[in-house]
Amino acid sequence: MPETAVLAPSHWVPRAEAHAARADAFTAAHRARARCGQTHPVWDFLFSYYRLRPRQLRVWHPGYGAVLGGPEAAPYLDRSGYVPTAEGVTVGSGYRRSRLPAVRFIAGLLRSTAARPPRFGCFGMHEWAMVYQARAVRHSAVPLRLGATATDAVVESMPLRCSHYDAFRFFTPAAAARNAGRPARDSQSQWEQPGCLHTNMDLYKWCYKLGPLVESSLLMDCLEAAADARELDMRASPYDLREYGLEPIAVEEATGRAEYLRRQVAVADRAAPLRAALLGRCERLLADSDHPLASAGRGVFGPPVTGG
Repeated sequence: MPETAVLAPSHWVPRAEAHAARADAFTAAHRARARCGQTHPVWDFLFSYYRLRPRQLRVWHPGYGAVLGGPEAAPYLDRSGYVPTAEGVTVGSGYRRSRLPAVRFIAGLLRSTAARPPRFGCFGMHEWAMVYQARAVRHSAVPLRLGATATDAVVESMPLRCSHYDAFRFFTPAAAARNAGRPARDSQSQWEQPGCLHTNMDLYKWCYKLGPLVESSLLMDCLEAAADARELDMRASPYDLREYGLEPIAVEEATGRAEYLRRQVAVADRAAPLRAALLGRCERLLADSDHPLASAGRGVFGPPVTGG
């Protein structure tokens, strides 16, 4: 067990309330749309591809090794992973051991990604590749900005360099054949690199996969970074989203590609310290284990999410 920090209610309750307020502010528009049965082609992605629900997001977790003191901590005993101690309520070591396969996989992926130089210059063409020579558009409620024929021509005018499996797997067959390589699930750690928008957005996914083992401030930092990356992703997409307040970044033109590249570098720069922080948390969780899974081969943490 790492050195524990016992948090008095006067210390942790305000932090929990501040986190809930931060989460509520982030999800307010999404929750309002959900009450009216409305959908959004850009922001719903953060709650459908990424599966953490607003009610789950607003629950504050201090992270493994922290003990919540006082009677105010009692409701945490109804949440997965928490156990009582003489000093309060904490995430139990048994829960940590049960999550070691996930921790090891995530740590390995983060470590290998961080070790690679970032590659830029994809210009967000993965979204274009998903509709290349397609009979039906993936987001049929939103029109293609250039129309089908001109969209296909843009794909044919530029190389496809997608390194992210969960984007590549939604390419049309004709587009997949044009990509520089074929990313695969079982070789994911060999492909992902820190310049990729989707790799950087996925830091949020890896945070919530670890649940209460990771402090909620890091989770929210990763979510807010993912939202900015999502906006760039969709502004550079072939869809016309001006009705939703998103002006296009015309990557079919040199000026648009220059703007995309500048913004993609900014996303990668923002993601780098978040990746380092999450990797540090994973390494501490692994180091603090006498369980054989801490030094054995990587495990499986559940089915992949769907997206596109």
